Amino acid sequence: MQNRNSTATTTLGKPFVAASTSRRPFLEIKDVTKVYPTKQGPFTVLDGVNLNVEQGEFLCVIGHSGCGKSTLLNMVSGFNFPTSGQVLLEGEPITKPGPDRMVVFQNYALLPWRTAFENIYLAVNAVYPNKPQAEKRAIVRDHLAMVGLADAMEKKPMQMSGGMRQRVSIARALAIRPKVLILDEPFGALDAITKEELQEELLKIWGDNRCTVLMITHDIDEALFLADKLVMMTNGPHAKIGEVMEIPFSRPRDRARIMEDPQYYQLRNYALDFLFNRFAHDDVG
Repeated sequence: MQNRNSTATTTLGKPFVAASTSRRPFLEIKDVTKVYPTKQGPFTVLDGVNLNVEQGEFLCVIGHSGCGKSTLLNMVSGFNFPTSGQVLLEGEPITKPGPDRMVVFQNYALLPWRTAFENIYLAVNAVYPNKPQAEKRAIVRDHLAMVGLADAMEKKPMQMSGGMRQRVSIARALAIRPKVLILDEPFGALDAITKEELQEELLKIWGDNRCTVLMITHDIDEALFLADKLVMMTNGPHAKIGEVMEIPFSRPRDRARIMEDPQYYQLRNYALDFLFNRFAHDDVG
């Protein structure tokens, strides 16, 4: 079994320690620990987490509920902060939220009294107040078209399906050209068909823009289809990054072809074993 105090990289179900590099990573999570005070005493959610992310990478983070996935990504977004350690973007500590790091939530987070166009325009206008209005409106239209909603720009959230609302959320996040896109189970509430459609769309958009993506998911198949690497977390409390699985499938990806590849099932079974045998819930203690 992999030492729980180190991060390893896994390819084809065989773990090996990732090679070090002298070049500074684009995004660096260094010795991050998060402790919350409680009536019963200090509660350690994350304990010595280390992760390097290169510019343009697509990473999925997976682990059991309560392992600190959202806490970790909230530190990247600037909504939460380490008790000790650092989160660095391009060598600079993250100390607050900013438009260079945009978050897409599972519940869409759209203003219900605003149209799709208006929800995106508000974000663009906040980040680029000095751009001409015509240019800002063009940015909004272009991003609605990018997610297939050019004909729905005047609809309000209650007039749209869940998949359409999530498309608006993704368009809003991308419209301000973030360096890092953070996705917190964005497709978790959608039906299987819509989920697969949006996964395909997300890959196409990411392929065109190549911003760095960090995505929380509970779906191993989703992670294997989307990501360059799968970050597998141990159970909380005192959660760490157990292993980082390299996903070897070339891009652009074809879902049917990937699922016919024997490597797919080796990687899938390895991840399942990590989650449900090596780090099953009843192992916590």
